[in-house]
Amino acid sequence: MIPFIGWSKRDIEVPSHLIPPHGGELIELIVAETRISELTEDSRDWPSHDLNPRQLCDVELLLSGGFSPLTGFMGKADYESVRDQMRLADGTLFPLPICLDISAEEAEGLEAGSRLALRDAEGVMLAVLQVEEIWEPDRNEEAEKVYGTTSTEHPGVDYLLNRGGAFYVVGRLEGIRLPVHYDFRRDRHTPRQLREEFARLGWRKVVAYQPGGIMHRSHVELTLRAAKEVEANLLIHPVVGGTNNHNGNPDHFTRVRCYEAILARYPQFTARLSLLNLAVRFAGPRETLLKAIVRKNHGCTHVMVGRDDSGPGADSQGEPFYEPYEALELLREYAEELGVGLVLSMRMAYVEEEDAYMPRDEVPEGLTIKAIPRSELRARLEDGRDIPRWFTYPEVLNELRRTHPPRHKQGLTVFFTGLSGSGKSTAAKVLLVKLLQMGERSVTLLDGDIVRKNLSSELGFSKEHRDLNIRRIGFVASEITKGGGIALCAPIAPYDAIRQANRAQISQHGGFILVYVSTPLEVCEARDRKGLYAKAREGVIKEFTGISDPYEVPEDADVVIDTTDITPEEAAQLIFLHLEKEGYVGPPPHSA
Repeated sequence: MIPFIGWSKRDIEVPSHLIPPHGGELIELIVAETRISELTEDSRDWPSHDLNPRQLCDVELLLSGGFSPLTGFMGKADYESVRDQMRLADGTLFPLPICLDISAEEAEGLEAGSRLALRDAEGVMLAVLQVEEIWEPDRNEEAEKVYGTTSTEHPGVDYLLNRGGAFYVVGRLEGIRLPVHYDFRRDRHTPRQLREEFARLGWRKVVAYQPGGIMHRSHVELTLRAAKEVEANLLIHPVVGGTNNHNGNPDHFTRVRCYEAILARYPQFTARLSLLNLAVRFAGPRETLLKAIVRKNHGCTHVMVGRDDSGPGADSQGEPFYEPYEALELLREYAEELGVGLVLSMRMAYVEEEDAYMPRDEVPEGLTIKAIPRSELRARLEDGRDIPRWFTYPEVLNELRRTHPPRHKQGLTVFFTGLSGSGKSTAAKVLLVKLLQMGERSVTLLDGDIVRKNLSSELGFSKEHRDLNIRRIGFVASEITKGGGIALCAPIAPYDAIRQANRAQISQHGGFILVYVSTPLEVCEARDRKGLYAKAREGVIKEFTGISDPYEVPEDADVVIDTTDITPEEAAQLIFLHLEKEGYVGPPPHSA
């Protein structure tokens, strides 16, 4: 067991079948105040490691018993055995390496016997690692054996090869406190707390369901059917760890509000919601097996497994990383050893003639199946169109409309790019007036010269500094967009990679329209009132875009405008008409 310092709470008798054979117990923290003070004082002389979001999740599940039988990060012997055979060195089944990765620089400052303080993003010490072993793993071998691929299109492999630390460190783990969550506290439980809750409720059989996104009527029908099939109670157990927004999933705040909203749709005293702070690795079959262990530790007797469980989907060529039902087959192989029951998560379909949901493969021939794909749901929300009651519940729809308002109420960034003198700033200023005149949303102009003066005055014009300048503009624009306002950005932004990065960042929070002002170089030079081009050709100004520094023409522009023969008013109107077409201004296209 992990040595904890702390108070213990009164034990509640939990039925033995709900307690994992290897423990899974949380030894409640927190130590005596004097011991905490002593550790805090001593830690000032220790090296520290700031835990990233994935590591925070791992530490929480290690300290709480969610990863039992693990009592700390894996050492080299356990790591290699798990990597190669899905078993710890002592033979205990465990499918995924749980290791603490650190940078080469951090590894250089550690040696066996030293102590490493593990801290959260605010610097709060959560645990202390008494270092015993440091090694550099073969990460390509780990990727191939654990994930079945070395392609960095797989998000788990991308972390392993590109973003994770190069070294693993292990040692005795002393827990001080669990990470603090300020959101949805009533829905967060340690494994022990959840088992005790089941005991209080008299739940002897519990089936765990992990929703992949928002739960609609089909998901409620599915879970009701599954719970009835095994005569069990239902635990809705969504993963809210750092990386679960893959494939366009809504943020966890939206998802959890929707889960809370639908609990009343279940028979009273038969369903419960609890959040699982697990870092998703998208490891397919192996991860499905890990989640079964974690849920067994939380007191669940059955788990629901779907067709493409725990995988990241397909690569850029449309090839799936894992075969359909591959995860189900692996879990079926080890279910008896784990002591968990399996329930197939069937694909449900709404049958119009029956006004009911049925398993898709049980729908009689000739009946009409209706569905709304995720992409169509998103489009309906953006357009403000109706969403039928057979698809979702009013309370869920209300939550979705709060988070995904129609486009004409969303935040928006219009990002201009083009050579100096192309007409970006002037067109942006005219568009600013048009949008302000409408009065629907706040509008902010982030002109290149203004930003250079007020936000990036210390930067030069090297590629590194130009990218940093555009990244700053993108950050400000994303915050404006997140807040429901409109940001008009008019820098030169000559490099495609940083424009793409801004699009990706800002699009998470609202609309993004890239406007390429394609006015030719000779026209821009002829307009040059400041004489910048002349100075650049004379070599007075170095690294000047279009003369001594390249401009990368965007291939993904939403609007392309050449201002050679049109007025600023005409240019702005062309952009305005595109915004209207896309639903970002004016009445929603499908309003009554």
